[in-house]
Amino acid sequence: MRIVVTGGAGFIGGHLVERLQAIRRGQVLVLDNLHRECFSGWSLPDVTFARIDIRNRLAVREAMAGCDVVFHLAAQSNVMGAVADARYAFDTNVAGTFNVLEGAKAAGAKRFVFTSSREIYGEPARLPVVESSRPNPKNAYGVSKLAGEVYCGQAAVEGLETVILRLANVYGPRDRDRVIPLFVHAAQSGSPLVIYGGDQVLDFVWINTVVDAMLKAAFGAWVRDPVNIGSGQGTSIRELAESIVQLAGSNSPIQVIPKREAEVTRFVADVTVARKCLGLPPHAKPLAHLSHLISAPRGAIASAASQNCA
Repeated sequence: MRIVVTGGAGFIGGHLVERLQAIRRGQVLVLDNLHRECFSGWSLPDVTFARIDIRNRLAVREAMAGCDVVFHLAAQSNVMGAVADARYAFDTNVAGTFNVLEGAKAAGAKRFVFTSSREIYGEPARLPVVESSRPNPKNAYGVSKLAGEVYCGQAAVEGLETVILRLANVYGPRDRDRVIPLFVHAAQSGSPLVIYGGDQVLDFVWINTVVDAMLKAAFGAWVRDPVNIGSGQGTSIRELAESIVQLAGSNSPIQVIPKREAEVTRFVADVTVARKCLGLPPHAKPLAHLSHLISAPRGAIASAASQNCA
């Protein structure tokens, strides 16, 4: 089996590549432009790397020839980054997704797993959010991911088995520039933990759970409709900050400043479909793995926060 992972040098993609190599499901080809590299395990057996930008339609199509399964993670994956550069977000997340879908169809691939986002829902009317809720994205990132979903739906009509996974707030090793790694770095360096707004309630899900979901989506029975991937539980941003300060043994203050209008402030996923269709187990404590990110010496965490990426 030939497996393509776009964005395999990123946070989630790197963890997925490691797992694919460990379970030996086939030859893995990583396509990434190294825009935000945080994984470089290209010496792994059965893993090869090609530095390709998914905006390059011809290069993508050529590289994907003969692939059987595609995991599409390459994206502008940061909300504020997409707000700052909406053109890059469109070119990568919309046109790039179209290019990868076209490459998969031309290659005769059987299954295509697309990592979408909870951002497609915008500010929900009620919690938890079910997959049938009306999409109402609040920012350029959410709009771009929703457009990718639409193109996946069209590809499914044309015969490609597409699976859409709407990810909540994923956390784990090698992440950066998102709330948990930023808080950890601040706590271990004695800096303030900065909260925008202060009333956010979000759904945090451990990286291994997300990788489990992706593998089941790729190699299990075809799940035709979008699936929320989260813990199914809400965590207040204040509670998160306080937990990190306590676990780090830090004296860092928690600083609340005005909210950023582009950011969604409330989200908890309804994970009924994920449990039923993908067999994902319930999550007793969404932040149970938080201590794994704080157990390293302060210098090591600070170094990782400056070198690794989302």
